[in-house]
Amino acid sequence: MSTVAVNGLVAAPAADLWRLLTELPRRFPADGPVEVLTPGEFGPGTAWRETRTRPDGSELTEEFLVLAAEPPRLLVLGSPGDGVDYRITWTLRDVRRRRRRYAAVRVTVQALPAAPSGRAVALLLGGLAVRAAEKVLRQDIAALAAAVDRPAEAA
Repeated sequence: MSTVAVNGLVAAPAADLWRLLTELPRRFPADGPVEVLTPGEFGPGTAWRETRTRPDGSELTEEFLVLAAEPPRLLVLGSPGDGVDYRITWTLRDVRRRRRRYAAVRVTVQALPAAPSGRAVALLLGGLAVRAAEKVLRQDIAALAAAVDRPAEAA
């Protein structure tokens, strides 16, 4: 199992970040279509498929399932991969600094081998995959911070 965690501080209340992370079908950080796969309100059992653009310009489509949701502080998602299953945990906590309100954000991604090929990929890529994942998570937190500043129609 590989784990990558990144922390950030966003100048907004945790509830605002929660809205961006959980508002389907306009879910952040997807920059392409989001297809909701289950009916009903957002919570454990909610599933969707989203498309994101990779740094190289290619598209990546992934499915996500909400494993746990404790608004506005904890969101745990599962996503099956090719030989590896992923668990993504967003933890949000309101903090005050110099009379301003912020959200402390922690994103953790765990890669759980689901097949022998998943273990082989983890061994071959090792630190390279960790550094790439850290970069993407930092970009996601930065984009989340930027999205808070945009009007609701643009988010």
